[in-house]
Amino acid sequence: MTVVGLCLAGAAACGGSDDEAFKGQSADQIAAKAVEATRQADSMHLKGTVARNGGQRVGIDLSVDSQKNCQGTVTNAQAVSDIRHKDATLYLKGNSAYWQANLKQQPQAEKLVPKVADKWVRMPAADDQLTGLCDKQGLLATMDEDKSERQGMSRGDTTTVDGKKAVELKKQKDGKTRSMFVATDGKPYILKVTATGTSPENTVFTDYNKPVDPPQPPADQTVDLKQLAAQK
Repeated sequence: MTVVGLCLAGAAACGGSDDEAFKGQSADQIAAKAVEATRQADSMHLKGTVARNGGQRVGIDLSVDSQKNCQGTVTNAQAVSDIRHKDATLYLKGNSAYWQANLKQQPQAEKLVPKVADKWVRMPAADDQLTGLCDKQGLLATMDEDKSERQGMSRGDTTTVDGKKAVELKKQKDGKTRSMFVATDGKPYILKVTATGTSPENTVFTDYNKPVDPPQPPADQTVDLKQLAAQK
């Protein structure tokens, strides 16, 4: 599955097989249950990488819930941005590299960048590509578009991820080993996904069902991009 395209390296030490967890279920059945449980969770935290349009890889460290509230950091090469999305309003604090890349097609971009760099900018949420990262259900649906990626998996050893017991499900394809680590206690949430090969990938999933309540940035540290762009 493309959800395995999200991944974080560094598995904890592995143990033996867990004969009780998911007894009698195939690796594919466990993977399907893990995807469904993760979709149904109210919220989660992701830390790792995601592939965007055109194969571009973006680093994320993000908490997000089913109501599209989110808070965290997105990194793309030298461009770094902190994002907060709440009550249908997106606030973004990007460094100079972020704004230079994203405003280069705008009139008077050179004048705008110093006014917005390292400040909280109230964004037109519907127009900003980062808003999609705050859509938990949409993000997971996108990651699981190719169901064949989680078919034909095999069950590996048990291990721990962030202190939680997990079973590894893995699949080899095109010279790459993809693994999904699924919680064996409680709901079968995805705890980590990894991929090895020429383009290693990794993501860890934590903080399931914890509230995501990003604070509104202070008014004296907030600017409005539309108003700035409208200024002569």
